Amino acid sequence: MSRALTVAAVLVAALAVSIPGAFGKTYFAAGPQATPGISKTSIVLGGTYPLTGPASLYAPIPRGMEAYFKYINARKGKDGKRGIHGRQIVWKYYDDAYNPAQTVQLTNKLILDDKIFADVGSLGTEPTQAARPILNQRKVPQIFVATGASYWGLQYREFPWTIGWQPDYIAEGRAYGEWIRKNAPNAKIAVFLQNDDYGKDYLRGLNIGLGAKKSLIVSQQSYELSDASYGSQIARQKASGADTWVLLTTPTPTVRAIATAKALNWKPNTLVINSVSAIDTVMAAAVRSAGADFVAGALSTGYLKSPTDPKYANDPIMRQYKSILSNYGPSGADPNNAFFYYGMAKGYDIVKVLMGMKTMTRPALMKAVLHMNWANPWALKGVKIKTGPRDHFPISQIKLVRFADGHFREFGSLIKGR
Repeated sequence: MSRALTVAAVLVAALAVSIPGAFGKTYFAAGPQATPGISKTSIVLGGTYPLTGPASLYAPIPRGMEAYFKYINARKGKDGKRGIHGRQIVWKYYDDAYNPAQTVQLTNKLILDDKIFADVGSLGTEPTQAARPILNQRKVPQIFVATGASYWGLQYREFPWTIGWQPDYIAEGRAYGEWIRKNAPNAKIAVFLQNDDYGKDYLRGLNIGLGAKKSLIVSQQSYELSDASYGSQIARQKASGADTWVLLTTPTPTVRAIATAKALNWKPNTLVINSVSAIDTVMAAAVRSAGADFVAGALSTGYLKSPTDPKYANDPIMRQYKSILSNYGPSGADPNNAFFYYGMAKGYDIVKVLMGMKTMTRPALMKAVLHMNWANPWALKGVKIKTGPRDHFPISQIKLVRFADGHFREFGSLIKGR
């Protein structure tokens, strides 16, 4: 009887503590509780990133976000207050080494120890998938994740507290397929992809874009993140007679694959590199490994301004970017590293969302994120940041770019990804 009463008391207490809707109010037995991560003077945000390990080239992203947040904390807004209406952004991020198990552990740390308001911009498809259930179960916003997997926009009913930011990989892959179908209808395509949902999303889009021309793919090989070399896979791709090579790979594997192809004396006529790796710093490493001729003319897509494109040398945002990085970024940070720029571009939208909120609650944050409609000046002209209750893809416009003279340059008109 005593044990039954105890259990009943616990159940009653649990029911009294909260009766939440998806983004509705939470009701408390003893009045409203303070929102985690929010005080009168601060907003605590956090995330996980591969500062080490196979994807460590992404490490500048959270540091770029950090520099932008420091800039926001230091400057006075239109209301005359620093930060977000007088609240300072406290930015916590940890190194998960691109390991999903570590992502889960560190996400728990962010929630339970650091008491973050929201998980912001965490990186990697597999790591983000691993952390998504616990964040959604606890109704902690997981916003602007740094991966273009389609899940974040398509599975919002199952995971309503998660949303992406950048164009999704299916839309990007489709753009490559359509370009090849229209411009090289007799191509022989070899596809080299990361063997996970990241690579498979891209491949799905590529096939959609090729449509009836899917038979142009004559070789499809994949790699694991743990692979030390890709010699056997790329040797098979060379033997297939392919003249068009589509790399659906992350930065370090991209450089390794290109170096391997060079060592095997295989140079396809057309090289397509997905946008995740189409960064000038990655391409510079590829040039060092295989020579400038190998990557000249490589095709990719973009949606942000490039800090190395001479076209933006005198652009006001580019000047602001370099100033913020110089004053608030890591010592010796290279402004030509587009991952710093990516971090700040995302930081702009995070700050804009927070500045527009009247009440600092987690449901209010998700509501704000699902009602965005503006042009981010860090993005290419014409690109809109736009969401709605049934549109969970913040950026859905891209532009084709081509690598020439050490830079990616835009060509053509904006492509609607969705």
